[in-house]
Amino acid sequence: MTISRTLYLFCSAAPPVFDVASVVEDAQQDGWDVCLGLTPTAARWLGESLGGLAALTGHPVRSEYKRPGEPDVWPKTDVILFAPATFNSINAWALGLTDKFVVGVVAEGIGKGIPTVAMPCVNAAYVQHPAFEGSVRTLRDAGVTLLYGEGGFVPNQPGQGRADGYPWRLALDAAGVAARVGDPQA
Repeated sequence: MTISRTLYLFCSAAPPVFDVASVVEDAQQDGWDVCLGLTPTAARWLGESLGGLAALTGHPVRSEYKRPGEPDVWPKTDVILFAPATFNSINAWALGLTDKFVVGVVAEGIGKGIPTVAMPCVNAAYVQHPAFEGSVRTLRDAGVTLLYGEGGFVPNQPGQGRADGYPWRLALDAAGVAARVGDPQA
C-alpha cells in the first residue's frame, strides 16, 4: 500500500502500550506513515524495543522535546492519535501542563487545528475523581475526538483490565475519519 498520510501515534504508560508494534503495523497497512511518541514512563517500559520500533516506523521514537534550533526529525502530521492516554495525561492535557513531549504536542495541536483523536485507558476508580469528567469535557469542547464511554473505551474495575481488550482498531478507524474530515481535499 502506498503511504501518503502521516499519523503521530502517542502513547502513555498503560498496559496496551505493549501492543504498539502490532498497532504500528496495522496503521501502516491502513496507509499511514507512523511517527511514534511516548511519555517518558512508556519509553522506559518499552526501552529494549525502542530501536526495533524506530526501524519499524522509519523514524526516531520520541519521548522528549527537541532543543531549540534543532530540526524536526518527523514529517508534518495529518492526524494525531493519543492512545492509550492515562488519567495523568488526559488531565495534564486539559490543564495545559506540557512538561511531557507528547502532551505538549497535542496541546499545541488544538491551537494548530490538527485533527486529534484520544482514547483513555483508565480504571473505574480513576474516573470517579472529579477532575476527570471535567478534563474529558474540556478536550471535547476544544475539538478533540475523545473515544470514552459507550462506543469508545469503557473503564474496567481496578486490577481487572486486560490489555488485549483495548479497542485499538476503533482508535485507528477514528483517526482515519478525523484525517478525512480535517482534509480540505477529501
